[in-house]
Amino acid sequence: MDRIDIDGVALEVAHIPGPADRAPLLFLHEGLGSVAMWRQRGQLWPRDLCEASGRAGWLYSRRGYGRSDPVPQVRGPWSQGPVWTRGRHRPDYMHREAQRVLPLLLQALGLSAPVLVGHSDGATIALLHAAQHPVTACVAMAPHVMVEPVALQAIEQARQAYERGELRSRLARYHDDVDNAFWQWNDVWLSEAFRAFDIREICRAIACPLLVVQGEDDEYGTLAQVDAVAAAVPQAQTCVLSACGHSPHRDQPEALTARVAGFLASVP
Repeated sequence: MDRIDIDGVALEVAHIPGPADRAPLLFLHEGLGSVAMWRQRGQLWPRDLCEASGRAGWLYSRRGYGRSDPVPQVRGPWSQGPVWTRGRHRPDYMHREAQRVLPLLLQALGLSAPVLVGHSDGATIALLHAAQHPVTACVAMAPHVMVEPVALQAIEQARQAYERGELRSRLARYHDDVDNAFWQWNDVWLSEAFRAFDIREICRAIACPLLVVQGEDDEYGTLAQVDAVAAAVPQAQTCVLSACGHSPHRDQPEALTARVAGFLASVP
């Protein structure tokens, strides 16, 4: 584990060594995730995928997650600087991560045209970045390209579990400032303005090889998400996993690794 400075903000990063002659994998976590939360039952799924695909890997925690610096006044008034914002997120927060933060992070890590592997919010960020920047390939697991009622219902349930149940204590193991991590995600998703979020048209600009993965039992989205990406990106491959919810790398890690490694084997 290490931290890297991006325009005055320290982000947690981790490196998985691998061959230098192939584009490395860059893992982008979910809305409540972090570097450490890619690990389940003692296994680091990104490491398994790097070994299976014969590639190096990088992981990072977005601002306010894991061991990265927090978002100032995360529930306060919004304001923006050249790279970072402060206060409560606006509906374009994933656009900003994809177009402002990620290019600077790649530059700082010395990476060009990596393979993006994103989950949930991280998958949406990966799609947004791939639409406007060169990448070798993109793997989007349970992406959100539009807002569905099922997602809002699940996120409202998460809020109740955080305020009244054990979710806060469980997440506190993975985040230095757990309230910063939770509210920057939950507040914007449940805002009225976010209901118009829709990146289907933006996805039409994606030219790289693309694999979209979703579980049949995803509690945060229906298979309409996969269908929408496939309709926007003709070269996209799709994979629907049975007995799988919103987190394929936790529910079906072996099947997911095999499918993604097979996809990457065909990438130039």
